[in-house]
Amino acid sequence: MSKYLVIVESPTKARTISSILGADYQVSSSMGHIVDLPARRLSVDVEAGFEPSYKVIKGKEKIISQLKKEAKNKEIIYLATDPDREGEAISWHIQYQLLKVKKTSKAKKTKKKEPSIKPESFRRVIFHEITDDALKESFQNPGYVNMNKVNARIARRVLDRIVGYSLSPLLWKKIVRGLSAGRVQSVALKFIVEREKEIKDFIPKTTYGVEAKFRAGDKSFSARLSKYKDQPLPFESKEEAQKCIEEIKKGGFCVSQILIKEVKRKPPPPHTTSLLQQEAFNKLRFSSRKTMLVAQKLYEGVQIRERIVGLITYMRTDSFHVSPKAKVKVKEFIKSTYGQDYLPDQEYQYKTKKGAQLAHEAIRPTGIRRQPHDLENILTDDEAKLYNLVWRRFIASFMKEAMYENTKIVISSGEAEFTAEGRRILFEGFLKVSDKKEDIEQESLPQLKEKQTLTLEDANISEHTTKPPPHFNDASLVKLLEEKGIGRPSTYAPTIYTLIIRHYMNREKGYFISTELGEKVTKLLSEYFSDVINENFTASIEEKLDEVEDGQIEWRRILQDFYPVFKKDIDKAMESIQKEVEFSDKTCPQCGGRLVIKWSRKGKFLSCEKFPECRYAESITTGVSCPECKEGKLIQRRNKKGQFFYGCSRFPECRYTSRKLPQEQKPEEEKKE
Repeated sequence: MSKYLVIVESPTKARTISSILGADYQVSSSMGHIVDLPARRLSVDVEAGFEPSYKVIKGKEKIISQLKKEAKNKEIIYLATDPDREGEAISWHIQYQLLKVKKTSKAKKTKKKEPSIKPESFRRVIFHEITDDALKESFQNPGYVNMNKVNARIARRVLDRIVGYSLSPLLWKKIVRGLSAGRVQSVALKFIVEREKEIKDFIPKTTYGVEAKFRAGDKSFSARLSKYKDQPLPFESKEEAQKCIEEIKKGGFCVSQILIKEVKRKPPPPHTTSLLQQEAFNKLRFSSRKTMLVAQKLYEGVQIRERIVGLITYMRTDSFHVSPKAKVKVKEFIKSTYGQDYLPDQEYQYKTKKGAQLAHEAIRPTGIRRQPHDLENILTDDEAKLYNLVWRRFIASFMKEAMYENTKIVISSGEAEFTAEGRRILFEGFLKVSDKKEDIEQESLPQLKEKQTLTLEDANISEHTTKPPPHFNDASLVKLLEEKGIGRPSTYAPTIYTLIIRHYMNREKGYFISTELGEKVTKLLSEYFSDVINENFTASIEEKLDEVEDGQIEWRRILQDFYPVFKKDIDKAMESIQKEVEFSDKTCPQCGGRLVIKWSRKGKFLSCEKFPECRYAESITTGVSCPECKEGKLIQRRNKKGQFFYGCSRFPECRYTSRKLPQEQKPEEEKKE
C-alpha cells in the first residue's frame, strides 16, 4: 500500500509524476479547481470585510470524496499543484476540503468526530519541470501552502467578481441582458477599439523617392536618393521627383564616402509566457490560447518509449531566471556541438520587468540533448513546432553574439547624394541555431574605392503611401499588455479568448477587429468608469497584488481602497443610464408597429416596439440571396468557438453555410440600381 498521496490538477500530470516517483506514492488529480465563487450572484460579503463564499464546483463532490478516501492513513499528503497563485489556491482549497468534517444531525451527534486526516500531514511541493531530478529535490525539501500567494489570488478573484458583477447590470440596462465586463478584458478591449478608430480616421499620404541602379565594372547595385539640393526628401509630388531624375542624368557619379562598421548582435532572451505567445503567433500563426494548450501538453508530459516525459519547464512565467544545473548543461552542449568559439566570454544579463516572479524559471527544454529532430515521430505536428521554438531559443540565449559587417556607400553627383547599404555575416554566433538568418544579410555590394567613377544605368520614381497602424494580433496585443503591466502570464490567453467569445471583437485572418457591440461596451465604460478601465489603474492593481504576495499589505486593503469610490460611480451610472431606442424603417407585419433594432449577445436583430404584447422578431440579413434555396437571405452567425459564418434565414429548412459572403451576388438594393 502506498505511504504517500500526491495531489495534482490534471490526469496527464498525475501519470507523468507517478511514472517517476514509484510505488510508494499514489498520485491523484483534482481536475483543476474544486471550489469557486458560485455564478449568478456576487458571493462576496462586502459588509463583512469582502469575505468570499466559496462553494464546491458542481460535479467535484465525487472527486473530493475520492481524495478523502485516498488520503486516509497516508503518512504525508503532498500538494503538488502548479507553482503560481492559481496552483497555490488549488492546494489550499484541497487541504481545506480534505480536513473539513461533514456535519451530522443533532439526533446522531454524540461527540465531536475527529478528522481522519491530520492537518500536520500536509506538505506543499513546488517544481518547475517534471523530471526525476526536479521531483526528487522538491520532495526532499517540502514546505507548506504559502498563504500570501493564496491571499493575492483571493484579492484578484474578489476584485474581479465585484467589478464584473457591478458593471454587467449596467450593460444590460443600456444594451442587452447577458453582456458582461471584466477588469482586465475591458482595458484590452479599449486598446482594440481605440486602434480601430485610429485606422478608420487615418488619412494616407503619398510621397515620392528616387531609386537608381549603378554599375561598377561588371557588377550592378541599387541606391536611393538621400540628399538633393536643400529640398526635403522624399518629394511631395511625382513632378518634383521626375524633374530631379532629369537633372541628375546630366551629371557624373563617383563614390564620395565608404563607411564600414562591424556590429554585434546579441541573442534574444529565453522565452517567458508572453515572448512564447508572440513568437508562436509570428512564426507559427498560433493563437495565444492554442500556444498555451500545446505548451501545457509539453510541460505535463508525452509518451516517449516506456515513459511519460515532461519536455519543457512550466509555461506560465515572466522570469528570465535559469537554474544553475540547466546553465551548465546548455554550455556543455554548445561547446560539444558547435565548439568553444560559440560560447560567450560571460553570461548575458537579461532585464527582468518589474514585478516578475523571480522564483520561476524561463521556459526551456527539460533535456537539452533531446533535440527537435529526435522527437519528430513522437510529437504531434503542433507540439513539434512549439518544442522546436523553445529548444532553439533557449540554446541561442547562451550562445555568442552574431557579428556582421555593415557597409554604407555614399555616391555623389553635384548637389545630389545616393546611399547604398550592404551587410554580410562575419560570424554566425547564435544564428547558427536559428531557423532563419533573420534578414541579417542584405544586398551585397561590389568592392568599391573612394572617388571611383560609377555609371548610372537607370533611375526610377519610387512611390510610398503611408499606412494606418496595423490591427492588433495575438503577438502585438500580448506585447502591449505586458509592457503596460496589465494582467499576468496566466491571463493573456483567457483575456483574448473571452473577448472573442463575448463577440466584443472578431479574429479575421489572425487580426483582431472590434465589433459594433464591443465599441458600444467600451463607449459606455469609458463614459462612466474611465478610472476602472484605465491602463494605469489596472497596472497599479497588479503591483498591489504583488505586494500582497510578498506579505507587504493585507489583501482586504486593496478592496477597502477601491470599493467606496467604485460604488459611488456605480450608483451614479445606474441613475443616469437610459437604454437607447433605435428605430428601423420597417413595420411589424403582425401588428403594424415600428420595428426596433435590438441587441443580443450574438448581434443585432429587429423586434416589435410593442414587445412583450407583440413578440414578432426577425434577423437582420445581409440582403444577399441564399445560393442554395434562392428564397432565404444570408445572415451572419457565430458558432460555439466564436467564429463567424453565413447561414440561410430559412434554417433549418435550408442548411446552407459559408465562411465567406458570396462575392458574385449583390444585395437586392444594389441590383435595382
